[in-house]
Amino acid sequence: MNTIRAFLSLLLVVPFLMVPMLASKSKAQEKSVEAVIPPLDPANIDTSVKPCQNFYLYADGNWLKNNPIPAAYSRWGSFSELYDRNLTILHEIAENAAAKKNLRKGSDEQLVGDFYFSGMDTVSADKEGIKPLEPYLKKIDGIKNLKQLQSVVAMLQSNGVNALFYFTSEQDLKNSNMMIASLHQSGLSLPDRDYYTKTDKQSKEILQEYNAYTTKMFTLLGDNEKTASAEAKTVMNIEKRLAEASMTRVERRDPKATYNMMTLTQTNALTPDFSWNSYLRDLKVSGVRKINVAQPKFIKEVGVMLKEIPLSDWKVYLRWHLVNGMAPYLSQNFVDESFHFYGTVLTGAKELQPRWKRVLERIDRSVGFALGKLYVAKHFSPKAKARAEEMVHNLEAAFAERIKNLDWMSETTKKQALIKLKAIVNKIGYPDKWKSYRGLVINRGPYALNVMRAEAFEFKFELSKIGKPVDRTEWGMTPPTVNAYYDPSMNEIVFPAGILQPPFFNPNADDAVNYGGMGAVIGHEMTHGFDDQGSQFDAKGNLKDWWTKEDAANFKKKADVLVKQFDSYTVLDSLHVNGKLTEGENIADLGGVSISFQAFENTLKGKPRPAKIDGFTPEQRFFLAWAQMWRENDRPQALRQRLIVDPHSPNEFRCNGPLSNFPPFYEAFGCKPGDPMYRSADTRAKIW
Repeated sequence: MNTIRAFLSLLLVVPFLMVPMLASKSKAQEKSVEAVIPPLDPANIDTSVKPCQNFYLYADGNWLKNNPIPAAYSRWGSFSELYDRNLTILHEIAENAAAKKNLRKGSDEQLVGDFYFSGMDTVSADKEGIKPLEPYLKKIDGIKNLKQLQSVVAMLQSNGVNALFYFTSEQDLKNSNMMIASLHQSGLSLPDRDYYTKTDKQSKEILQEYNAYTTKMFTLLGDNEKTASAEAKTVMNIEKRLAEASMTRVERRDPKATYNMMTLTQTNALTPDFSWNSYLRDLKVSGVRKINVAQPKFIKEVGVMLKEIPLSDWKVYLRWHLVNGMAPYLSQNFVDESFHFYGTVLTGAKELQPRWKRVLERIDRSVGFALGKLYVAKHFSPKAKARAEEMVHNLEAAFAERIKNLDWMSETTKKQALIKLKAIVNKIGYPDKWKSYRGLVINRGPYALNVMRAEAFEFKFELSKIGKPVDRTEWGMTPPTVNAYYDPSMNEIVFPAGILQPPFFNPNADDAVNYGGMGAVIGHEMTHGFDDQGSQFDAKGNLKDWWTKEDAANFKKKADVLVKQFDSYTVLDSLHVNGKLTEGENIADLGGVSISFQAFENTLKGKPRPAKIDGFTPEQRFFLAWAQMWRENDRPQALRQRLIVDPHSPNEFRCNGPLSNFPPFYEAFGCKPGDPMYRSADTRAKIW
């Protein structure tokens, strides 16, 4: 499936089935979002909670009580509210495009309209059943030796099917101007290796549910119960071995650990029974002399498994990954089974989302820049873009001030840090150069085939970059996306149009609210350039040490304080936040609040002090905006999954954790020693 660059640091991670959305709103409601949504809503505040006891529950308590999670969703919060509004806009765009006939082939409207039409054609999908996959199933069934096996693996991967490993292009971490071939661990059906390796009761129950789901899907393919049950065990055995050989998410946070350039000869030596030369020929990729093998241990184990596991078992594994990956785009029986496991079992959602929402999410993943061009043409204000750009410049100035005033960093390292900060590229709203989908065929035929053609197009597009200079105009997110990111190899921060809206950003709101919301998001992404991962890349995006030894040690010592703090947070029963997994995001949250607050204070200099609004001072409104940005209700299943796979802490701790380290927050709300939101100086985290 489509991916974005490795090490790309997001504001949040929201898997498809975990994105909550409500019913569509009227056009009249959508015309004045900035006017309809208050910049800061006092009605969300629960005054029965003291701000210095639990600021998250104080700022968001009434909202949390009054906004239960809709049955179809696993989490519901401010991000999903905005995503829902954007989705309503996209729905209208897609409906209008689908209603038009004789559109120019390959035009943005044709791609979006025909994709939407095919996705909404449930009658044809139910009639065809598994038929769209039959040519691929036949290829799998015809495998007679290892050479044919690897050819079929290449064919399936080329069409978006996750099998064995993941091959793509990426920036050379040590030469950020060039794209290289890259090989990564993959081939699992559960969200992470830990689902296979953990032995607690909950993990065992999920594996049992997964086995039942796999068995059921094989019966839908036409196998009898006994055969399907045996096939499910085969899949489990193969995936468990792959999981045990996989690096953990914490291990993968170290870019040095996943940078292992090898010649083709060296890569072939890892897998004597798998020829990478032949694999590349199957993919029609030429000129590759070296590959970054991100996880050599994993690839070596794949080689061992190819020799030890019978071809018949591999054919079962490939059949499984084909049907599992494509199930959401087939007939309703496959859709329902897929949702039951990935939606209900893993995230707690109780109902399937309306089809139009699922189809639009798929279109955004497949032809998102065609959809995005139609979106921004009507729904992104130049005023919002200009105000956001102004805030970015103010945040950069504030960050530079803070770097210059650090008491733990030498002048030598400060100089390099300031060079890197100045070099950060800002991308706001939408690309200057739009991605072309020339050659992609989307029609009103089977939905599953449109999905696979889009995946094949994207896979070919990514592989075409190998050996070429980096295109620094490219975006890793589509314009309607309610998110933001920092890319250390590009040294850039990206804010799609989708997030530059209330409640995060409102051109008509007071500065306190905009800096507490969007300003902190901007600061968050800037800080990623200097977190535990980003700090290892220089101003040009190269993996290069620019720190003095003493400064690096000081940074680690300060970051470890934050790791220890978040390790102590209990989420469910005895489950804790993983401070090391969430280290980069926690550093970015703390940095984002700190930098944005300073930028906000700078806007007040030389001006009359603003009056209170709704009874709150500007400083209090800043922190309330920060807290209300993170309001969210989560199902227990979703939280459990988040603790395993998400590098972001649960929202309550994203809100309270940084503020409990920040003296200006104490001053704004009168927090004193002994209050839960107050930390003594010796336990307080302060980095940037």
